[in-house]
Amino acid sequence: MILGGRRRERPDTHWLVLSDGARPTEDIYFYESAATAMHHQGVRTERFPVSRAFGAAWLHGRSFMRNYAGANLLLCRSLPLSWLRCLERNRNAFGYIVYLVDDDISAAATDNMLPGSYRKRMARIASLQPRLLALADEVVVCSDQLARYFTPRHPNVSVLTPPLLAPLPGLEHFAGSPSAQLPWQIGFHGTRAHLQDLLHIMPALEALQQQRDDTQLEVMLGQHIPKRLAALPRVRAPAPLPWEAFKQYQRQHRFHIGLAPLLETPFNQGKSFIKFLDIAAMGGVGLYSNRYPYTEVVRHGENGLLVEDSLTAWCDSLQQLLDNPIATARMAQQAAVDAQLIGDPLKTEAFWMSRSRSVDGAFE
Repeated sequence: MILGGRRRERPDTHWLVLSDGARPTEDIYFYESAATAMHHQGVRTERFPVSRAFGAAWLHGRSFMRNYAGANLLLCRSLPLSWLRCLERNRNAFGYIVYLVDDDISAAATDNMLPGSYRKRMARIASLQPRLLALADEVVVCSDQLARYFTPRHPNVSVLTPPLLAPLPGLEHFAGSPSAQLPWQIGFHGTRAHLQDLLHIMPALEALQQQRDDTQLEVMLGQHIPKRLAALPRVRAPAPLPWEAFKQYQRQHRFHIGLAPLLETPFNQGKSFIKFLDIAAMGGVGLYSNRYPYTEVVRHGENGLLVEDSLTAWCDSLQQLLDNPIATARMAQQAAVDAQLIGDPLKTEAFWMSRSRSVDGAFE
């Protein structure tokens, strides 16, 4: 029903991100890539953290409806059940609702290669996903493969590939520069969700660290790094960083080679090519599994290397980059050029501006 018969008029355009804690996804696909530019064009953007505390939606729901009726909503990955129920009861109070998702959450919930705590969290989200889809006017996903999953489940699915947020560094750390860094810096900055991918190439990394003395390997898994890797010479295992700290770290640190193994699993098939952008942002050239999504952006030998699943292929590819520093630096330079092109935030801004509209709202 409409309280007091009133309707709230909003002559301005307003996007509200209902945040359930997926800050990296919110920032990458909306808040840091598009929101500021949208603001300059007269579009208001705001982030509203939703609490999981018992009764939070009931306590704050009425004031929330009064303050934000008519706003367009961006729901990212998940919502607490109480807030989901609140939106279902008051769907007509809001404007355009977008559900943004950057992983195949249902696949993650059943993938035994992933950590148990992660699968449990994904299973909870997957159980609520049909209701999130029912609320949404549009589903926005990060890759064509993920779009194929959602297309039978929603009539309006769009693809928004990840933008490049970090400024691109120079390549002074490569050989040939007076300030070149030695030893070679090699980095794996995946989360625990990619631990099995790392384990697959671990023998190649063991051979590398045992046979050479000019390589330093960084695996940002902290205490979760495989013990065999941690025991090798010249291996660092910094703890995973919170999102804000990682962005700062990414801007301050450089490496030469980034590792992006990706096994062929249903969960991995829904991934975006964001690792290509991350590696370029730290001044590196990447070694990528020769499969989607990397085959969409990597031109083998030009802006990175596509590597088959065999250990021999990973060993040979590492040696190729290390033994040919000038060619490796050239690939890193091309990767930076391509990252700037495919990750242009103007594309993200245009995507959201095309969906911005003023909507009259009614609230219960």
